[in-house]
Amino acid sequence: MQTTNQNQKRDLLNTYIEKHEKNTAIDYKKKLKIFGEFVTKNYDLTLDQLITTLTTNSHGPRVDVYDLLSGFVLYLRKERSVSPLTIKLYMNAVRSFLETYDVELSARKFKLKVKMPRVIQTEKEALQKNDIQTILNACHNMKIKTYVLFLAATGCRAEEALSIRLCDLNFTRDPPTVFIRGEFTKTKRDRTIPLTEELAYQIRQWTSYKYRTRTVSYYDYEIKKTHVEKRIPKTNNKVLLFSNAYRLDVTVDGLYQNMLQHFQKVLDRLGGKYAEFEPSGKRRKFTLHSFRRWVLTTISNLGHGDYAQYFIGHAGTTYYRVSDSEKTRLFKMVEPYLTYLDQASLERKGAEQQVRIEALEQQNYQLQSEVSKIEKALSEVNKIKEQLGLT
Repeated sequence: MQTTNQNQKRDLLNTYIEKHEKNTAIDYKKKLKIFGEFVTKNYDLTLDQLITTLTTNSHGPRVDVYDLLSGFVLYLRKERSVSPLTIKLYMNAVRSFLETYDVELSARKFKLKVKMPRVIQTEKEALQKNDIQTILNACHNMKIKTYVLFLAATGCRAEEALSIRLCDLNFTRDPPTVFIRGEFTKTKRDRTIPLTEELAYQIRQWTSYKYRTRTVSYYDYEIKKTHVEKRIPKTNNKVLLFSNAYRLDVTVDGLYQNMLQHFQKVLDRLGGKYAEFEPSGKRRKFTLHSFRRWVLTTISNLGHGDYAQYFIGHAGTTYYRVSDSEKTRLFKMVEPYLTYLDQASLERKGAEQQVRIEALEQQNYQLQSEVSKIEKALSEVNKIKEQLGLT
């Protein structure tokens, strides 16, 4: 009987999980597993038996769904030491699961009967441009340096950047662009992002290094001799940009964990404020998502709030529509603010800007001179009219 119940529980969960996107399904499965452990421990029921109890008038043990959820909140707080925000996410998953299988839940009753801990909003540490420059200079590994620069120049989500392949890059356009596949975006929409000159150069440097000629040595046990030879990895446009040149089976999730570890080592090596954690002690003050906040804030502060939302891939307003030429113009305006280490490029752009300013000042001076001449001529005409009595 227990085996049958376990099979039913597995079928029930799988049926529910299969309805969701991959990442959501993984997250919900973890949360519902803990919920199932709580139900088994406190009610001696499996999840399928719980659903049957809550949706039928059977003669078995009666369970008040609101008492059940209240108990689960206390369980998470006391035995699991879960933060208020995480408890809210657990409850969203559980409520979605119960309501999917026709368990009636009143929003008003839930609010009155289930005491949810208040979520404490912590102030996110704001990145400064010099912080990004410090982090980039501390990246001794070319791959992590390219990845961090990519995040800081595009505002991409961490896994969006890791999903890029060589075939998604287009260096023939002005500015160069990268294509983000919709299957890896949060909004499930494809989008094309312009790249700064600095980032495009860094990506070329990384790909050249990734597919460089290598000296490989190996020992032949049959003839008992060490062989040394040069090898050049074969370029494959379908391989992820930030993966190993020889690995074709790398997943975005696995690559994310690897890059996260490298990034955290960079922060630990820097020490000071870069290695600090939030008051909860579970999350660092500086994360990969900090660069996304920086890009949005920087572009918004320049007076282009709608473009900032569009640039980092938010759904934004349905009414914001601009032509490709206007998008290019806006990007050229914000590009210097998203450039960090290319001082020559910054100085050149600054010089070009100074030339434009001087040209505008000269035009303004000439216009003022013309206006003065016209005003003087009109004054003479008015004097002559007065003398002739024509006014």
